[in-house]
Amino acid sequence: MIRQRGFTLLEMAVVLVIVGLLLGGLLNSLGTLQAHQREEQTRHDMEEIREALITFAVVNKRLPCPAAPATADTVAGAGLERTPTAAGCTGGASGVLPWATLGLPQTDAWGRRYSYRVTPAFSRTLPAIALASVGDNIVNNRAGVAIAPQVAAVIVSHGANARGSWGRGGVQVAVGTDPSEIENANGNTVFVDDTPTQNFDDLVSWVPPSILMSRMLQAGALP
Repeated sequence: MIRQRGFTLLEMAVVLVIVGLLLGGLLNSLGTLQAHQREEQTRHDMEEIREALITFAVVNKRLPCPAAPATADTVAGAGLERTPTAAGCTGGASGVLPWATLGLPQTDAWGRRYSYRVTPAFSRTLPAIALASVGDNIVNNRAGVAIAPQVAAVIVSHGANARGSWGRGGVQVAVGTDPSEIENANGNTVFVDDTPTQNFDDLVSWVPPSILMSRMLQAGALP
């Protein structure tokens, strides 16, 4: 009679370790793929946002004001631009993207609202945008070298770590300690766009005056 030999405890332990390593590697690969897909989706969405902002300016002869960041999306008026005035925007030039005004999704691929700042001269009611209008936003790299000076408006996705971003409920995530991420969340005129690091993963896009003016000229929307 032939006796069948089973696995010993040691052999089973080795098999379980191997399976665990394989599963761990697979999960890491899936996590990396998912992170890449979210980044690419957000970059694509930010291109659509820039196009929507330019289209809004062509139609309205100004860029939209920001929406109030601390308003939950369950509240009436959430996502609508603040009231524009002859001096700029009621409540200031910084906030979140007015997604409802533009007819766009509220959040990036990580479920966080886009930060948005617009130059007052480009968002005021009168006088309208003119060829002489100059943006007051500047985009630097982490070394402080200007990538894009005098831009009309800036859009920021605060990335996977979400530091400094606003959620659907109107609550802001703590900014953290990275100087570049602090710069992108403080509502000032200086922004940082650079290669991601362990502590910095913001995605930044902007509306250059040259492109904006060109589109407005073609549409006869400049005075």
